[in-house]
Amino acid sequence: MNRKIIQRDIAGNKAVSFLTVLFITAAAMLLSLAGILVTNLFGSIDRLMADAKTPHFMQMHTGDVDFGELEAFAAGNSAVEDFQVLEFLNVGGEKIRLGENSLALSVQDNGFSVQSSRFDFLLDENNRPAQPKDGELWVPVCYNRNHTVQAGDKAVINGKAFVVTGFVRDSQMNSTLASSKRFVVSAGDYAQLKEGGSVEYLIEFRLKDLSDLSEFESAYSASQMPANGPTLSWPLFRMISAVSDGIMIAVILLVSVIVILIALLCIRFTLLAKTEDDYREIGVMKAVGIRVSDIQSIYLAVYAVLAAAGCIMGFLLSLALRGPLQESIRANLGESGNDGLSFLLGMAGTLLLFFFILFFIRRILKRFRRISPVQAIRQGSEQENVRGGKSLRLSKNRWLSANLFLAVKDIAARKRLYLTMLFVIILACFIMVVPQNLYHTISDSSFVTYLGVGRCDLRMDIQQTEELEEKAGSVGEYLERDSAVETYAVFVTELFDQEQEDGTTEQIKVELGNHGAFPLQYVDGKLPSRDSDIALSVLYAEEMDKKVGDKMILLTDKGEKQLTVCGIYSDITNGGKTAKAAFQPGTREAAWSTVCVNLKQPGVLAEKTEEYSRKFPYAKVSGMEDYVTQTFGQTLRAVRTASVGAGFVAVVVTLLVILLFMKLLTAKDRYSIAVLKSVGFTGSDISRQYIWRSVLVVILGILLGSVLAGTLGERIAGAAISSLGAAAFQFTEDPLSSFVLSPAVLLFTALAATIAGTAKAGNLCISQSIKE
Repeated sequence: MNRKIIQRDIAGNKAVSFLTVLFITAAAMLLSLAGILVTNLFGSIDRLMADAKTPHFMQMHTGDVDFGELEAFAAGNSAVEDFQVLEFLNVGGEKIRLGENSLALSVQDNGFSVQSSRFDFLLDENNRPAQPKDGELWVPVCYNRNHTVQAGDKAVINGKAFVVTGFVRDSQMNSTLASSKRFVVSAGDYAQLKEGGSVEYLIEFRLKDLSDLSEFESAYSASQMPANGPTLSWPLFRMISAVSDGIMIAVILLVSVIVILIALLCIRFTLLAKTEDDYREIGVMKAVGIRVSDIQSIYLAVYAVLAAAGCIMGFLLSLALRGPLQESIRANLGESGNDGLSFLLGMAGTLLLFFFILFFIRRILKRFRRISPVQAIRQGSEQENVRGGKSLRLSKNRWLSANLFLAVKDIAARKRLYLTMLFVIILACFIMVVPQNLYHTISDSSFVTYLGVGRCDLRMDIQQTEELEEKAGSVGEYLERDSAVETYAVFVTELFDQEQEDGTTEQIKVELGNHGAFPLQYVDGKLPSRDSDIALSVLYAEEMDKKVGDKMILLTDKGEKQLTVCGIYSDITNGGKTAKAAFQPGTREAAWSTVCVNLKQPGVLAEKTEEYSRKFPYAKVSGMEDYVTQTFGQTLRAVRTASVGAGFVAVVVTLLVILLFMKLLTAKDRYSIAVLKSVGFTGSDISRQYIWRSVLVVILGILLGSVLAGTLGERIAGAAISSLGAAAFQFTEDPLSSFVLSPAVLLFTALAATIAGTAKAGNLCISQSIKE
């Protein structure tokens, strides 16, 4: 009995049933896909870090190292499980040639290492430690992913020839967000290359219990251990590995949630339309004594079949699509080993959606209890509330065309009916604009100001070299005389001891210079402008429990210096733990120096980059656009893919929902259309009225959607961007894309759907429609 009812209902409403299944399929596919990708992403990261035996704490250090002192510290700290010091041989990019490509313009610190014997392994494609022979070179996997080099290519490092044997996954430096990249060579080849580079030490510890990490970091800093370089730890390694693909998955999850909302709105609209068509039959069934629960079960069974079909197809599609979307995760991080768990999680998400849809339908069907059998049999339909349009009379209209006026009147009279269409347009605009704005924000050159890097045309990094201060000074003198330079600033980072409240000291890295020349975006407060000011990165501020206005004491060459925290900023450089001050550098040795430059004519950027690279071979010179592209390239590609996918979903959703809406609306309005035709309105007039209704609702939806994207969307995107290290965040919008192209595409799509859906609205028999 129920099977025949279900078959007849679906067969009699093929278009509505098809679109309902389509929306549920899309929602189930996206939700399942997000669950599968999340499981595989974090499974791959955990497996990579387990196989590589990633250090829990690493201090990069340039300069002399007292190995005996380090060994004594490790032996005396009960939290330490294992300890080692690895060499990282920095080689200038101009001395590295991979296949036909030089790394001269690379913003990465490219270095060479031998395979570790204890932990922090560099892994091959099977997640086993790479073991190169003499003459073989194992290259970071990112250079294969960006098509710089292929296996079997020739490579030349500082004049020595190699063959690229394979590609390594580095659990610390895999991501392009990490500023260093490690190549692996044999011990013999490393000894030959050593003369052509500068050695940086990686001081690494594995702890017995990861929960002791914060306490261990404080102990290391307080013990005055080598710290002339970035300090990195396990949580940062894990976060950096997850960021690029994680943002793409977050966008997919956001789109899936919105598509679910749209699917529920469509189900509600179609179910209410079906209820109205069957209003008299429902009244008859109640009048003859059929229980409301039995009547509800008939409708619930129909939508349960549609929901089951959509969820099953959506889950199967997610299994088909997971391969291509997992390719980036698999190439960078390896297999997760969680295929079974990801399958179960995807299925669980699909089942959760199915039962939620049934719960939602049950809530809608409760309105059956309010239907009066007498009223239903007598009137045949639920009476609409049209109070909103009574004040609008065609006879008093002087300004609008009759078709536009009647469209406005109908919207005003049946606001609740058009709310479904309005909400769909708002959500479609939201999922189209937010990923676009996220992409434009990250790709804009100003984005680096959220991450601890000043916005400039080019920057020079000077590190791992002798007489660093003198070399930085000579760069400043040269730029002062260069007529092509508009502004420049030389920043020098020094290590200071900071006095704690309990009398102990910890080392802190402070960047000194004129920070007003290339300002950052501050989460709180302002940049340091006085000798007594100091600004802290978010991580430092949290670690020290400092806020704007708090005092802190640094031990300088001239004694104690009391400073006031004037600002807090985001930073991803040097492990995210930095500080900025404006007082003059002392006589102590600098850790590194950064020079920022703005040119009078941006067109000479390439020429100046080459000139400065030749003039200052000890400095790494890079244009800011190249810095953004190379550092965030992997993230940008992921966000771009998600943005294009979200835009496509928005267009398809708009097309199908409005087509469905118009089909159901014209069927509902047969009596009104017949009356209009009987008083002289033509079929084209009636179509124009529906087009005006659609245009007005779509325009309002686009406006509200744009506002929502700029407010709530900015907060959601800010949460995603915070994973990159940016605590403060504002969208950088592309006006052409956000305010012209996207609204135009949605409006054109809505018009096309309206025209298609109302093309036959006027083709009806007047007498028969009025009689019905």
